[in-house]
Amino acid sequence: MDKYREANLELWNNWAEINVASETYNVEAFKKGRASLNSLELEEVGDVRGKSLLHLQCHFGKDTLSWARLGATVTGADFSDRAIEIARGLAADVGIPATFVLSDLYTLPDVLKGEFDIVYTSYGAISWLPDMERWAKVAAHFLKPGGMFYVADFHPFAYVFENVEDGEGLRVFYPYKSPQDSPLRFETQGNYADPGADYKGIEYGWNHPLGEIVTALIKAGLRVEFLHEHHFSVDGNMFKGFEPWGDGYYRLKDPVLRAAIPVMFSIKAWRDG
Repeated sequence: MDKYREANLELWNNWAEINVASETYNVEAFKKGRASLNSLELEEVGDVRGKSLLHLQCHFGKDTLSWARLGATVTGADFSDRAIEIARGLAADVGIPATFVLSDLYTLPDVLKGEFDIVYTSYGAISWLPDMERWAKVAAHFLKPGGMFYVADFHPFAYVFENVEDGEGLRVFYPYKSPQDSPLRFETQGNYADPGADYKGIEYGWNHPLGEIVTALIKAGLRVEFLHEHHFSVDGNMFKGFEPWGDGYYRLKDPVLRAAIPVMFSIKAWRDG
């Protein structure tokens, strides 16, 4: 276990506790039937009834179980032992059959057997990984012939910016590409779901250019159907200049910045039979 993974594992074990108790994740509403998936992935992934779905970096399983509610047979995988423990408990609480596997993403093929109709990952996932080619190979490994890979995540171009002091404007601050051996380092207070939580940690992350992500999928043998870039976000805290638009998404208030900066992307790709 390298020092970056070790630090991130400690972080995510603590964040799992924060998130499951947070208003942002609102687990009680989920238990009563509220969906956690967004219209973007629902529309772009499509009908999952009767299909097997593997959710990479599933955290504590809300989205995984939401796909199950839509008819998929689901498996979730994550490297956080606390998140997997919570996921299994949540599945039992809501009575949804699901398999949750504890594994680092890169070693998942050594732990989990089988192939799936859909391999899925989303929102704040890949920036925790140092190597996109290995990531894409794992995704392709688990796809059946004719299977679909889908990712929706925050755009790497948006990750180069941070808010200026007044909170309304943005400035270029971070690199568009982070070397594998030199990740970005952040000292955190609480987390994205609950900034006031009583936990301080260290996180390490990597920014991967969009071309690197797409090329990794192609090199892994997948056929890319589309790459979509979106000027809206599921996370209203990504920038201080975001505002809700009443459609479940957030957009930058400044119309020039809103038009100029893509803040999310999504890719659908296939393993041809």
